[in-house]
Amino acid sequence: MVATRNGGWMHTTLRHPYEDHQLRFDQHTRPYRAVDALRLESLLRHLTAEGRLHLLGDPEWVGRAAAYLAGGKNRWITGRALRQVTTEALAAADPGSP
Repeated sequence: MVATRNGGWMHTTLRHPYEDHQLRFDQHTRPYRAVDALRLESLLRHLTAEGRLHLLGDPEWVGRAAAYLAGGKNRWITGRALRQVTTEALAAADPGSP
């Protein structure tokens, strides 16, 4: 995953085996922080593990999850911290959450 001032990209494998793709993101108003890219990766891993990737097809859900992930301070990045913020983002994005 790479994020620069002009945008960025993430290399992913959509299906196993050997379907590698490069996803570009360059239409945003501010540059990405490293913590933002790591949080996105954590969210994608979590959705994959739970079989919930279909949620990425819901623009409103994605907007709520992304807004939650983009907030917060650039603090120490640990596996535990990433799991916690991912869990919180999923709760914030799910319908019926406050």
